[in-house]
Amino acid sequence: MPVSDKNIKVLKAFSLIKRQAGKFKVPSVTLFSLSNNPYKVLISCILSLRTKDKTTIEASNRLFKVAVTPRDMVGLSVRDIEKIIYPVGFYRNKSKVISVLSLKIINDFKGQVPGNIDDLLSLRGVGRKTANLVLGLGFKIPAICVDTHVHRISNRLGWIKTNFPEETEKELGRIFPKRMWIGLNTTLVAFGQNLCVPVSPFCRICSVGKFCRKNGVMKTR
Repeated sequence: MPVSDKNIKVLKAFSLIKRQAGKFKVPSVTLFSLSNNPYKVLISCILSLRTKDKTTIEASNRLFKVAVTPRDMVGLSVRDIEKIIYPVGFYRNKSKVISVLSLKIINDFKGQVPGNIDDLLSLRGVGRKTANLVLGLGFKIPAICVDTHVHRISNRLGWIKTNFPEETEKELGRIFPKRMWIGLNTTLVAFGQNLCVPVSPFCRICSVGKFCRKNGVMKTR
């Protein structure tokens, strides 16, 4: 199937983004994926929601020192988990989520994080974004994880025009070959955290300025 001119331009822009984003630290969940442990990817992803990477990394490291499997985790009380992961955002709710989903993994999946989208979505606190991140980074199964950075940047540059993450996932899946799906989130999150930020992006030093439509951008730096 021939690649459209638009898709070629998008892939060229992404190549430039990847080169520039490679100078920054990888996102927290990508860091924990290096352990090849889907459970670590899952838990670190839950901890990362609405929490800065530095706080997520520190809290995850503290937690994984005492619990690296679902069975380890259910050996801790919710209060224990709260104390360990504080001050991540919504730490009380996340402690309950981690405890409940760990027990479900033991009871329903023989202690192993499931490697398919439907079973992952059956876990409390796991939405499509988290499920796709676990599939990609935890199991190396092609999946596109759409978080706020991926959604914002894809629309800002004019690659797509979508209102909801699910739409963004589908549209990006049509543009990018499967072999690139897993790396999309890592690259665009690093890019979005450091350059293509939500408000007043650093357009003057961005490597893809000539490819960007700057949709929704009111002020740049």
